[in-house]
This record gives sequence, structure tokens and C-alpha cells, in this order.
Amino acid sequence: MDAKLTLSLDQEVINQAKLFAEKNNMSLSRLTEFLYRKLSDNSFSNLEEFPISDWVMMAAEGQAEYKTRPKTSKNLRNEYFDSRKK
Repeated sequence: MDAKLTLSLDQEVINQAKLFAEKNNMSLSRLTEFLYRKLSDNSFSNLEEFPISDWVMMAAEGQAEYKTRPKTSKNLRNEYFDSRKK
């Protein structure tokens, strides 16, 4: 079953990814799904261990910048209780 996902990415990265997907006869959605599947199929302890394809390196301008937000106590609590339900 497919579900929608909203992402915010640099426009140049999106354009390069669209070109790559088009050259490989796939949609950008399927390309993104493929990358997430590769990420979740293996157990990588950090992003540096994740094998990034050459096209991603070409699309990126400079060093990758990972932006994270600190988790609130409410989010941490919800995450804990959600994990206990499984």
C-alpha cells in the first residue's frame, strides 16, 4: 500500500534526482522509495556508513548538511509508549 510523504529538499538536488530517475525510467517517488528501502534493509549505525551512489554526490553541492531538531519530552514519551505497543 502506498502512502504519501512530504519532504523539503534543495531545489537543485530535486532537479538532479528527477533527471536521474527519468534516465532510469522510474518516477522520483520510486527512486526515493528505493533509497529508503536500501537504508532500512541494512543496519547502518550512521549516515556515513550508508553507501551513497555517485549521482547523489554529483547532485550535492559541497559537504552534506544534516539538520536535526532536538526532541521534546512529549515526543520522547510518545515514541517510548509507541515502541511498547509493538
